[in-house]
Amino acid sequence: MHGRRSRSLAQAIEEHLAEWAERTGIVIEIWALPGEDVPPQLARAVLATLGEALANVERHSRANVVSVAVTMGGSGLRMTVSDDGVGFAGPAAGRGVTAMRSHFTDLGGSLTVNGVEGSGTTVTAAAPRI
Repeated sequence: MHGRRSRSLAQAIEEHLAEWAERTGIVIEIWALPGEDVPPQLARAVLATLGEALANVERHSRANVVSVAVTMGGSGLRMTVSDDGVGFAGPAAGRGVTAMRSHFTDLGGSLTVNGVEGSGTTVTAAAPRI
């Protein structure tokens, strides 16, 4: 059974990204997917946050490429979603950012959204092992 949940999470991510890329025409680069067990609570947080991050890319970024990395290490899970879109100046705000952040803070983790005007946006989330 070792690795079963991580394969399921990796497969769910790959399927979601493939469908999203086909629908939007935006290129997806997968940099990393988890290679070990991921607790169900973390898997749910990843999938919910990924969905919201991609919705924001679609609505706001005018990106051509989105890069995604999800890794599980000794200290926990780390997720990065980065696009090459228009970015933004100032702090990230809105319901989507609040929802993404709560997915990770509810698990003792954190989430940041950094935009660079004219150069894209990066969402970085981390949560400890549960």
